[in-house]
Amino acid sequence: MMKPDRLLPALIWLRRYDRETMASDALAALIVTIMLIPQSLAYAMLAGLPPQVGLYASVAPLLLYALFGTSRTLAVGPVAVVSLMTAAAVSQVATPGSPEYLAAALLLALLSGLILLGMGLLRLGFVANFLSHPVISGFISASGILIAVSQIKHITGIPAGGDTLPAMLGALWHGMDRINIPTLIIGVAATGFLFCVRRWLKLLLRRVGLGPRPADMIAKAGPVAAIAVSIGAVILLDLDRAGVRIVGAIPQGLPPLTLPSFDADLWGRLLPAALLLSLVGFVESVSVAQTLAAKRRQRIDADQELIGLGAANLGAALTGGYPVSGGFARSVVNFDAGAQTPMASVLTAGGIATAALFLTPLFFHLPQAVLAATIIVAVLSLVDLGALARIFRYSRSDFAAQAATMALVLLVGVESGIMAGVVLSVLLFLWRTSRPHMAIVGRVPGTEHFRNVGRHRVDECPSLLSIRVDESLYFANARYLEDRIQALVAARPEVKHVVLMCSAVNLIDASALESLEAITERLTTSGVTFHLSEVKGPVMDQLHQTDFLKHLTGRVFLSQFDAWAALSCIEIQAGPLNQGASCP
Repeated sequence: MMKPDRLLPALIWLRRYDRETMASDALAALIVTIMLIPQSLAYAMLAGLPPQVGLYASVAPLLLYALFGTSRTLAVGPVAVVSLMTAAAVSQVATPGSPEYLAAALLLALLSGLILLGMGLLRLGFVANFLSHPVISGFISASGILIAVSQIKHITGIPAGGDTLPAMLGALWHGMDRINIPTLIIGVAATGFLFCVRRWLKLLLRRVGLGPRPADMIAKAGPVAAIAVSIGAVILLDLDRAGVRIVGAIPQGLPPLTLPSFDADLWGRLLPAALLLSLVGFVESVSVAQTLAAKRRQRIDADQELIGLGAANLGAALTGGYPVSGGFARSVVNFDAGAQTPMASVLTAGGIATAALFLTPLFFHLPQAVLAATIIVAVLSLVDLGALARIFRYSRSDFAAQAATMALVLLVGVESGIMAGVVLSVLLFLWRTSRPHMAIVGRVPGTEHFRNVGRHRVDECPSLLSIRVDESLYFANARYLEDRIQALVAARPEVKHVVLMCSAVNLIDASALESLEAITERLTTSGVTFHLSEVKGPVMDQLHQTDFLKHLTGRVFLSQFDAWAALSCIEIQAGPLNQGASCP
């Protein structure tokens, strides 16, 4: 039977909760709440949803993740990339601003929650490994650029649309004559202010003698200051009549109980997007959670994280929200502010609920340009174009996957980009492993070590060919292994023994096993004996379950040195194993 602590990780930290921890969590919650209120409104706008939906998505998900998640500091809620993916998916099935659009967003959260929960119950946390870091990096950077450009219309007042970078830039260019000057002034001023606050305010406050936590709180309150000043400007100067778009009325009240649609056709149309969104959200969340946990020597359970994020998304679907994930910037703020346990998220949820209950009328005159500025400043920190150069220098194939992902996200769309990146990563992996590195090795004089003859000065025996294969053997490289060994033996008529060094082989599948049998048969007809060395235990266990070892003409040596000692025609002068060794 599963232990209660495993099913409900909150029981672990609740048992040791004390006043000191409560004080740290409360301070962190205050800072994150100040940051999260404007972000929630802004990300809801990015997703094409009413602003209150962002607040709703920041209450129940935080509570549920605190119960079922394993990270002590991950802050779950609306995030930029997931909001963009939500808009891209839901706009395909409903018109933005319509009741159907909101219903589809709720259903997307439900599907995402069910997928994540199901994966968690099936212990499928390992699937995150199929999204390579270059692909995720390229996807997030391209998404950041796409998000930033999509908000220029709110900064300038140009009524532009589009889902791809060319479409957005084209719409902005054709609408240049429709720029609203008051909106532009507000948007540029807010963007510049928030950028300066984010980059320099905390440092300046520390230099004048303010403590780290007060300085951090004041710096994180920058968006709140921008909101307050811009609301005041709109009211005093009557800017909404001058064409400045404002948020308008936001319903007061706690998140409502909602029931997503059970339209089978809509479920089918949203399911692929929900699966993709779930994977991206999970990878982003786990990456952040593991990074922060490592700093405190804590442990993250990827399978339980699936359950925690699944519960959070189900909570969002049932309380008027939309898909959520763990946010990088918000989680770092939570960590740096001193959060010790998920109670900080519980308190943050209480703060957001209080704002939804009492403070929403204050946002009536809030300019949309300020929310757009909040989004732009937040997402530009996600863009890492320098990664392209770094990965290009290290791996051309990974660079190709990253560049292709970025290009397709920007030029075709979010879903197409990430899917193409994943497919390309898998294809490149198959291509790389289909032609594994194989080295002829010889003995380093006076040692028991064996190295590549092309890189080191080593001893070789003309009658013995030692080959090291640096890859697991499976269907994609089985034929290459056959051809390579055949070519090497054909080029060395004096060879009497071939030893395949398997120190890097973690798997031999059925196709590779057939190839090994074919290699044995071909070498036998050529008068050459085939041996294996340094076969790992699990691989050896598999071979014992077959007839391969019965038909193997040679031996399976524990080490390459044993094979050399038994088969080499060069006298060996190191160690007791060498005594009596002679050329066969």
